[in-house]
Amino acid sequence: MTVSGTILSSATLFTLQNHCSFTVWPGSLSGNGAAIGEGGFVLAPGSSAQYQAPPGWSGRFWGRTGCTFDNSGSGKCVTGDCGGVLKCTGGGAPPVSLVEFTIAGGGSGDKDFYDVSLVDGYNVALGVRATGGSGDCQYAGCVSDLNSNCPPELQVIDSGSVVACKSACAAFNSPEFCCTGDHATPQTCSPTQYSVMFKNACPTAYSYAYDDASSTRTCSGSDYLITFCPTVS
Repeated sequence: MTVSGTILSSATLFTLQNHCSFTVWPGSLSGNGAAIGEGGFVLAPGSSAQYQAPPGWSGRFWGRTGCTFDNSGSGKCVTGDCGGVLKCTGGGAPPVSLVEFTIAGGGSGDKDFYDVSLVDGYNVALGVRATGGSGDCQYAGCVSDLNSNCPPELQVIDSGSVVACKSACAAFNSPEFCCTGDHATPQTCSPTQYSVMFKNACPTAYSYAYDDASSTRTCSGSDYLITFCPTVS
Protein backbone atom coordinates (compact mmCIF):
# COMPACT_ATOMS: atom_id res chain seq x y z
CA MET A 1 0.00 0.00 0.00
CA THR A 2 1.24 3.46 -0.85
CA VAL A 3 -0.45 6.64 0.31
CA SER A 4 0.41 9.82 -1.55
CA GLY A 5 -0.92 13.25 -2.37
CA THR A 6 -0.27 15.95 -4.94
CA ILE A 7 3.46 16.65 -4.96
CA LEU A 8 4.61 20.25 -5.31
CA SER A 9 7.93 20.89 -7.03
CA SER A 10 9.16 23.20 -4.25
CA ALA A 11 8.27 20.76 -1.48
CA THR A 12 10.45 18.12 0.14
CA LEU A 13 8.96 14.66 -0.26
CA PHE A 14 9.18 12.24 2.67
CA THR A 15 8.55 8.57 1.93
CA LEU A 16 8.11 6.40 5.01
CA GLN A 17 8.24 2.64 4.56
CA ASN A 18 7.82 -0.22 7.00
CA HIS A 19 10.20 -3.15 6.52
CA CYS A 20 9.43 -4.53 9.98
CA SER A 21 7.57 -7.79 10.50
CA PHE A 22 5.12 -5.87 12.70
CA THR A 23 2.92 -2.80 12.31
CA VAL A 24 4.46 0.60 13.08
CA TRP A 25 2.47 3.75 13.84
CA PRO A 26 4.74 6.67 12.80
CA GLY A 27 4.39 9.87 14.78
CA SER A 28 5.47 13.30 13.59
CA LEU A 29 6.06 16.58 15.36
CA SER A 30 6.66 19.86 13.55
CA GLY A 31 8.88 22.59 14.94
CA ASN A 32 7.05 24.99 12.64
CA GLY A 33 4.19 24.68 10.18
CA ALA A 34 1.54 22.02 9.93
CA ALA A 35 2.09 18.50 11.21
CA ILE A 36 3.20 15.98 8.60
CA GLY A 37 0.65 13.18 8.15
CA GLU A 38 -1.64 14.95 10.64
CA GLY A 39 0.78 13.94 13.40
CA GLY A 40 0.41 10.18 13.13
CA PHE A 41 -0.79 7.27 11.02
CA VAL A 42 -0.45 3.52 10.63
CA LEU A 43 2.02 1.57 8.46
CA ALA A 44 1.38 -2.15 8.13
CA PRO A 45 4.34 -4.41 7.30
CA GLY A 46 5.44 -3.81 3.71
CA SER A 47 3.47 -0.57 3.30
CA SER A 48 4.62 2.99 2.64
CA ALA A 49 3.27 6.53 2.77
CA GLN A 50 4.35 9.82 1.20
CA TYR A 51 4.03 13.30 2.63
CA GLN A 52 5.48 16.65 1.64
CA ALA A 53 6.94 19.49 3.67
CA PRO A 54 7.36 23.12 2.58
CA PRO A 55 10.74 24.91 2.44
CA GLY A 56 11.95 25.84 5.90
CA TRP A 57 10.11 23.02 7.67
CA SER A 58 11.68 21.38 10.72
CA GLY A 59 10.53 18.46 12.78
CA ARG A 60 10.90 14.82 13.66
CA PHE A 61 9.46 11.38 12.98
CA TRP A 62 9.46 8.27 15.16
CA GLY A 63 7.90 4.83 15.18
CA ARG A 64 5.35 3.71 17.75
CA THR A 65 4.84 0.02 18.48
CA GLY A 66 2.20 -2.13 20.14
CA CYS A 67 -0.57 0.42 19.59
CA THR A 68 -4.31 0.01 19.95
CA PHE A 69 -6.68 2.80 18.90
CA ASP A 70 -10.46 3.02 18.73
CA ASN A 71 -12.41 4.58 15.86
CA SER A 72 -11.95 8.05 17.34
CA GLY A 73 -8.15 7.71 17.37
CA SER A 74 -7.86 7.31 21.14
CA GLY A 75 -5.79 4.54 22.66
CA LYS A 76 -2.20 3.87 23.65
CA CYS A 77 1.13 2.49 22.42
CA VAL A 78 3.60 0.28 24.22
CA THR A 79 6.49 2.42 22.94
CA GLY A 80 6.64 5.96 21.54
CA ASP A 81 3.20 6.93 22.82
CA CYS A 82 2.20 10.58 22.36
CA GLY A 83 -0.54 11.16 24.88
CA GLY A 84 -2.78 8.24 23.95
CA VAL A 85 -3.85 9.49 20.51
CA LEU A 86 -3.21 8.37 16.93
CA LYS A 87 -2.56 11.90 15.65
CA CYS A 88 0.22 13.28 17.81
CA THR A 89 0.35 16.89 18.97
CA GLY A 90 3.44 16.34 21.12
CA GLY A 91 6.56 14.20 21.12
CA GLY A 92 6.84 10.47 21.65
CA ALA A 93 7.49 9.15 25.14
CA PRO A 94 11.08 7.90 25.56
CA PRO A 95 12.73 5.55 24.95
CA VAL A 96 12.21 6.25 21.25
CA SER A 97 14.38 6.31 18.13
CA LEU A 98 14.08 9.61 16.26
CA VAL A 99 14.81 10.98 12.80
CA GLU A 100 15.15 14.77 12.82
CA PHE A 101 15.10 17.28 9.95
CA THR A 102 15.68 20.97 9.30
CA ILE A 103 14.76 21.62 5.68
CA ALA A 104 16.43 24.49 3.82
CA GLY A 105 14.49 27.68 3.28
CA GLY A 106 14.56 27.41 -0.51
CA GLY A 107 17.54 29.56 -1.45
CA SER A 108 19.99 28.30 -4.06
CA GLY A 109 22.53 25.97 -2.47
CA ASP A 110 20.84 25.98 0.94
CA LYS A 111 21.37 22.76 2.88
CA ASP A 112 18.99 20.44 4.68
CA PHE A 113 20.20 19.02 7.99
CA TYR A 114 19.09 15.58 9.16
CA ASP A 115 20.05 12.89 11.67
CA VAL A 116 18.91 9.77 13.45
CA SER A 117 19.07 10.15 17.22
CA LEU A 118 19.22 7.62 20.05
CA VAL A 119 19.72 10.36 22.66
CA ASP A 120 16.18 9.60 23.91
CA GLY A 121 16.80 5.85 23.76
CA TYR A 122 15.83 3.19 21.21
CA ASN A 123 12.63 1.37 20.39
CA VAL A 124 12.82 0.39 16.70
CA ALA A 125 15.54 0.44 14.06
CA LEU A 126 15.19 3.21 11.49
CA GLY A 127 17.24 4.90 8.80
CA VAL A 128 17.02 7.86 6.42
CA ARG A 129 18.44 8.07 2.92
CA ALA A 130 18.62 11.24 0.82
CA THR A 131 17.40 10.79 -2.76
CA GLY A 132 17.95 13.09 -5.72
CA GLY A 133 19.92 15.76 -3.87
CA SER A 134 23.45 17.14 -4.12
CA GLY A 135 26.27 17.49 -1.64
CA ASP A 136 27.27 15.15 1.17
CA CYS A 137 23.89 13.38 1.43
CA GLN A 138 25.10 10.41 3.50
CA TYR A 139 22.89 7.73 4.99
CA ALA A 140 21.97 8.10 8.66
CA GLY A 141 20.49 5.40 10.79
CA CYS A 142 20.58 2.33 12.90
CA VAL A 143 20.05 -1.14 11.49
CA SER A 144 21.01 -3.06 14.63
CA ASP A 145 18.39 -4.49 16.98
CA LEU A 146 19.47 -2.82 20.19
CA ASN A 147 16.58 -4.34 22.11
CA SER A 148 18.20 -7.77 21.84
CA ASN A 149 21.49 -6.41 23.20
CA CYS A 150 20.20 -3.88 25.72
CA PRO A 151 21.83 -4.08 29.18
CA PRO A 152 19.39 -5.12 31.92
CA GLU A 153 19.61 -1.74 33.63
CA LEU A 154 18.35 0.00 30.47
CA GLN A 155 15.65 -2.48 29.43
CA VAL A 156 11.96 -1.67 29.10
CA ILE A 157 10.01 -4.92 29.34
CA ASP A 158 6.41 -5.53 28.28
CA SER A 159 4.72 -8.94 28.41
CA GLY A 160 8.07 -10.60 29.08
CA SER A 161 9.89 -9.08 26.08
CA VAL A 162 12.34 -6.20 25.80
CA VAL A 163 10.45 -3.57 23.78
CA ALA A 164 12.81 -0.60 24.18
CA CYS A 165 16.23 0.40 25.50
CA LYS A 166 16.48 3.49 27.71
CA SER A 167 19.16 6.12 27.38
CA ALA A 168 21.57 6.21 30.31
CA CYS A 169 20.24 9.70 31.07
CA ALA A 170 16.70 8.39 31.47
CA ALA A 171 17.84 5.38 33.48
CA PHE A 172 20.16 7.17 35.92
CA ASN A 173 19.24 10.89 35.65
CA SER A 174 22.77 12.05 36.46
CA PRO A 175 24.68 14.99 34.91
CA GLU A 176 27.45 12.91 33.37
CA PHE A 177 24.88 10.90 31.40
CA CYS A 178 22.51 13.81 30.68
CA CYS A 179 25.16 16.41 29.76
CA THR A 180 23.77 18.83 32.34
CA GLY A 181 25.18 20.85 35.23
CA ASP A 182 28.96 20.60 35.35
CA HIS A 183 28.80 18.35 32.25
CA ALA A 184 26.82 20.74 30.04
CA THR A 185 29.47 21.39 27.39
CA PRO A 186 31.14 19.23 24.73
CA GLN A 187 34.38 19.52 26.71
CA THR A 188 32.87 18.19 29.94
CA CYS A 189 30.38 15.62 28.58
CA SER A 190 32.23 12.70 27.08
CA PRO A 191 30.94 9.39 25.71
CA THR A 192 30.06 6.84 28.38
CA GLN A 193 30.10 3.05 28.27
CA TYR A 194 26.42 3.18 27.32
CA SER A 195 26.70 5.75 24.53
CA VAL A 196 29.71 3.85 23.16
CA MET A 197 27.55 0.70 23.06
CA PHE A 198 24.85 2.61 21.14
CA LYS A 199 27.48 4.07 18.79
CA ASN A 200 29.08 0.72 18.06
CA ALA A 201 25.70 -0.70 17.12
CA CYS A 202 24.60 2.39 15.16
CA PRO A 203 27.70 4.29 13.95
CA THR A 204 25.72 6.91 12.00
CA ALA A 205 23.22 7.77 14.73
CA TYR A 206 23.51 10.25 17.59
CA SER A 207 24.49 8.33 20.72
CA TYR A 208 24.65 11.25 23.16
CA ALA A 209 24.01 15.00 23.16
CA TYR A 210 27.36 16.13 21.69
CA ASP A 211 27.77 13.43 19.07
CA ASP A 212 27.39 15.94 16.21
CA ALA A 213 30.52 15.32 14.16
CA SER A 214 29.73 11.77 13.10
CA SER A 215 25.94 12.01 13.14
CA THR A 216 24.59 15.20 11.52
CA ARG A 217 24.08 14.88 7.75
CA THR A 218 23.56 17.59 5.12
CA CYS A 219 22.12 17.59 1.61
CA SER A 220 20.68 20.14 -0.84
CA GLY A 221 17.48 19.77 -2.84
CA SER A 222 16.79 16.21 -1.71
CA ASP A 223 13.78 14.08 -0.96
CA TYR A 224 14.07 11.56 1.88
CA LEU A 225 13.33 7.86 2.33
CA ILE A 226 12.71 6.90 5.95
CA THR A 227 12.71 3.15 6.62
CA PHE A 228 11.62 1.34 9.75
CA CYS A 229 13.67 -1.85 10.21
CA PRO A 230 16.09 -1.15 7.34
CA THR A 231 18.21 -4.10 6.26
CA VAL A 232 21.18 -2.24 4.74
CA SER A 233 22.82 1.11 5.36
